[in-house]
Formats: sequence, C-alpha cells, structure tokens
Amino acid sequence: MSSLTLAARDCSTMLRRNLLHARRYPSLTLNLLLTPVMLLLLFVYIFGDVMSAGMGGADRSDYIAYVVPGVLLMTIGSTVIGAAVSVATDMSEGIIARFRTMAIHRSSVLIGHVVGSVLQSVASVVLVGAVAVAIGFRSKDATALEWLAAFGLLALFALALTWIAVGMGMASPNAEAASNSAMPLILLPLISSAFTPIEAMPGWFRPIAEYQPFTPAIETLRGLLLGTEIGNNGWLALAWCLGLAVLGHRWSASKFRQDPK
Repeated sequence: MSSLTLAARDCSTMLRRNLLHARRYPSLTLNLLLTPVMLLLLFVYIFGDVMSAGMGGADRSDYIAYVVPGVLLMTIGSTVIGAAVSVATDMSEGIIARFRTMAIHRSSVLIGHVVGSVLQSVASVVLVGAVAVAIGFRSKDATALEWLAAFGLLALFALALTWIAVGMGMASPNAEAASNSAMPLILLPLISSAFTPIEAMPGWFRPIAEYQPFTPAIETLRGLLLGTEIGNNGWLALAWCLGLAVLGHRWSASKFRQDPK
C-alpha cells in the first residue's frame, strides 16, 4: 500500500477509537451539551420578553431569532472541551507515548481526535438547532446556498476550536486541568454579541466583545440566516477560523513531537 493509503487507514482507526470512547462515556458530551441548551431556554423564556422589548422587538420570537446563532457557536465551544479532556487523558495515561513508539502515521493520532470532535460538534449543533426550531426559531427567507454557507462556517469554526482544544489538552498535566484551561471557549460567547448587541454595551467593554473570534462569526450567521447586514464580519470570521486552526495545529504538532519527560 502507498504511504497515503496507510496514513488514511491509520487516521480512520484513530477516528473509530475516539468515536467509540465518546459512545462509551456519553456523560461528558451530555454535560457539555446541556450548557448551551439551558442558556437558550433561560434567555428565551426568562429574559426573552424583557430583552426583545429593550431591543425594540415586538415579541419574544424576535429575540429567539437574535440569540440562536450565538447559542449554536457556544455549543461548539462547549463541545470541543471534550477533545481537550480526551487528549489530556491519553497523555496522562501514557497512551500518546505508546502511540509514538508504534509504526503508525504520527499525525493520525491528532487527526483522529480532531475529526471525532468536529463530528460531535456538528451533531451537537444539529440537536441544539432542533431545540431552537421547536421553541420557535425560524430563518427569514434564507436560500439553500446561505444555509450551506452557514453550515460550512459552523464546521470550520468547530475545526478551528478543536485544534486549539487539542493543544490545550496536550499542554495540560491531567484531564481536570485541560477542562479548566478550555473554559474560555464557553465564556467568550457570553461576552460577545451572542445575547446583547454591542451597541448596548458600555463603551469601555465594547472592544472586548468586538475584537474576539465569536462576534464576527455570530454576526455572519445572523446575516446568512436572518438577512441582517454582514459587512466585513464574513471575512473576519474566516480569518479567525483559519488563524486559530493554524495556531492550534502548530501548537498540537509541536507538543506531540516533544519527547515525554
């Protein structure tokens, strides 16, 4: 077999291994998935009327449409924490060190974690999206191409954050530390435009919300699904995704090449 075929076989094996782990330990994925679902229900049913009135909306449905894109991206941020925990567990238990000594394609170990996490993120987004539709979210005349672009952005964002999470997992001494170090992936959406417009925030706080990866991605999703103005947010979202993916990949590969201490 060619080297490319061998690499694909090893990557497939590692992907299957990580998916089997996720199936055997569903509690971690379930706990991470419950966070965005609970926030969605909280903001819609507890704060929805007040928030929609403050934003000039007619009823709660306007706020549902506003908040769902942010919650979908928060779902990705919370789901990829599982990748950091899984990688850190493999590191602390010596599995990564054992893989280093085996006659397998070296990058297949990381690729298995990354692809498995992206697939879980996409599945989580679909589930949270189904909950959003059930409570009243409706897209406003989005075309099939716009839906495809929105899905592509979500998948690309999941890939970028997963590489960052894998780097965090490899740099952490244990699973608990990996989970704590990956918490900003859940907290950043809370200080973005996910739940309130940037214009309604205090002046000193606006740069924090504006100059981070989640806000342009959220505004791009709103533009694609709700018909709002995208402006430069589409290019900024793509730049953030590519930059984070490259950074995470280089960080993860560098940590993987290091000899165990």
